[in-house]
Amino acid sequence: MSERKTARETADMAQSFVDLHCHSTASDGTLSPAEVVRLARRCRLSGLAVTDHDTVGGIAEAEAEARASGIDFIAGIEISCQFPTGTMHLLGYGVDPVNPALTKLTTELVGGRDDRNPKIVEKLNQLGVSVTMDEWRARASGGVLGRPQLAAILVEKGYVRSIQQAFDKYLGSDGLAYFDKERLPAREALDRIRQSGGLPVLAHPRQLRTGNDAELQTAVKNLVDLGLAGIEVIHSDHDADWVCKCEELANRFGLLKTGGSDFHGTNKKDISLGVANGRRVPRAYFDALKEQLAVVHPPIRPART
Repeated sequence: MSERKTARETADMAQSFVDLHCHSTASDGTLSPAEVVRLARRCRLSGLAVTDHDTVGGIAEAEAEARASGIDFIAGIEISCQFPTGTMHLLGYGVDPVNPALTKLTTELVGGRDDRNPKIVEKLNQLGVSVTMDEWRARASGGVLGRPQLAAILVEKGYVRSIQQAFDKYLGSDGLAYFDKERLPAREALDRIRQSGGLPVLAHPRQLRTGNDAELQTAVKNLVDLGLAGIEVIHSDHDADWVCKCEELANRFGLLKTGGSDFHGTNKKDISLGVANGRRVPRAYFDALKEQLAVVHPPIRPART
């Protein structure tokens, strides 16, 4: 795609939509990175960020396909962090996939999953659920092993009726076969994202499960003090009230607003790429993110002779 755009193309893009949170087979999605990009094109998205869990292994493939498809692209990652109540995930946008700080981190995170996953399978076997690590690895297609892949196997084998039931009964934090993976302190995750040239954004704040709005605000303020750059306003878990809450937090703390579907393919059948709880993510979110990334990565200008 040409770097120069006509006025008409610029106007059309401003009215278009994007998805800044989705997953591929590099982690726990069911479409390859290139297939996710091709689906984005069919959905008429103008911009996309692939944000696989704990890995940037799909970025090169997705970026190449985006370039061929004429879709603007941002490299991303999603990292799990320690938090006392619910789930804290940080999205890293604009990260350099070959940065040593990031590659060291992803190696450590995948190693933590490798330690945890056999424990889950062993516990399921003890509960009378017949599943093997080989089946899980085959489902992952060479990517990072995630619980949604295992949940899909349990559905296919008839142990549960849905992926949600698999999490409720076995794999979720209150499930019979739950084992947590290693999670980073938020400070370390924020630092690693920054060190790799990225901007850290708090994903789906609703999943923090803070007790009230004051606790939510405190949690966000603490992250801002550590270098948080943005907050995910639009997400498939966010209803209208949560969208408003997150917008208010973004305005209060001067944070970038982002949004995405959290698409995983058939591992989350009720979520479609480009749509988050009935909402579309405006192109303005993508452009603001790119603008801020340009400050982090200023263009190299040729030396004067």
